[in-house]
Amino acid sequence: MKYFFKIISLIGLMITSVIFGMVIFAQKTIPDSIHLVESEKIMISEIFSLNVTQNEDYVSANTQSNVIDDRCEDKEYTLDISLLNTIPVKSSSVTVSKRQYVVPGGDVFGIKLYTNGAVVVGMDDVQTSSGARNPGKEAGLETGDVITALNGEKITTVNELTKFFQNTNDKTIRVTADRNGKPFEATLTLAVSESDGRNKAGLWVRDSTAGVGTVTYYTKNTGVFGGLGHAVCDVDTGKMMPLLYGDAMSARISGCYKGTPSATGELCGVFTNKKTGDLKINCECGIYGIYNEAVNGQEIPVAAKQEITAGPAQIISTVDINGPKYYDIEIVKVFLQNDSSNKNMIIKITDPELIEKTGGIVQGMSGSPIIQNGMLVGAVTHVFVNDPLQGYGIFAENMLKISNSVEDEITRKAS
Repeated sequence: MKYFFKIISLIGLMITSVIFGMVIFAQKTIPDSIHLVESEKIMISEIFSLNVTQNEDYVSANTQSNVIDDRCEDKEYTLDISLLNTIPVKSSSVTVSKRQYVVPGGDVFGIKLYTNGAVVVGMDDVQTSSGARNPGKEAGLETGDVITALNGEKITTVNELTKFFQNTNDKTIRVTADRNGKPFEATLTLAVSESDGRNKAGLWVRDSTAGVGTVTYYTKNTGVFGGLGHAVCDVDTGKMMPLLYGDAMSARISGCYKGTPSATGELCGVFTNKKTGDLKINCECGIYGIYNEAVNGQEIPVAAKQEITAGPAQIISTVDINGPKYYDIEIVKVFLQNDSSNKNMIIKITDPELIEKTGGIVQGMSGSPIIQNGMLVGAVTHVFVNDPLQGYGIFAENMLKISNSVEDEITRKAS
């Protein structure tokens, strides 16, 4: 009898372990948020049950069934997942929308970005009659802070900031600034320079930047475009540049420094005098704007992240004077659960021609659209410093969320 109970206990332990393992596996593999398009299905093992809540049109959904129909387009609801219809596993937020189509890019463009404030990129000591002082550090300022006002007077350019310091009679200044998107105030006490008798803050500031990137896609009806897949950042501080306004410029590639395991490569771009669009948003998912001319080209569907798989794909890049061209890559890994806004997949360059030209992924290729199964799945964002053949990519749906907000703004202004 004791032997029988031992067997039963062992079987019970094994069953419990299996159930516990399946719950943990499901929690790690099923995304917290799911974006579905049109009649896409949620495919899941038959041992799991799905129940839709927070949507009056639905009460339940069967496993391995299509949980979308016309009643559910452009809606959000919560999907409760349970094991054997009894053990709760997790809840995922589901967004259902119509399939969107865009024209893939791959062409380079010039970026002229002007900041909403003066960005602190460095601080120096000021030599006074009583010794060296560093007013910026004394005030608690840091590199990357964005000065937006002095004594309540709005500041948007370096010239405005310089004139204020030169003309003010106040030795103590109330500084309004942003740090990582959060506003704060500081008290800055100017130092009188021993060399020229002028009031100085000892701050190095910047109000603009320029560079070359790659357009990921255009939308035909509105001309809205997205590019880079990551923010335009200050070259000295690495912090995102706060966009006041900006210009997209026509550009061409004049050469390339090939990437190696010890040095990041770079495309050499040259601006022309032709402005092609207006920049509207600079954020972690890229830079977005409105193209000035009619958008031509064949539209392709945008993939939801669940539709992306490890395996062969292509990127469209401009790496020489011949313009955009398709190059073979491999999607090595897809991170459905990754919280990062722009490091959602690992890609590897496999095309011999591109490797010969650039050595792999180089600066300036950021934004190159990633195409798989005829759909736009993402864009190149970063290169691995120790391996230029590999890098990160962003989900196209992450970028589309941002450009949709630009389109919404256009619609509101037109109405």
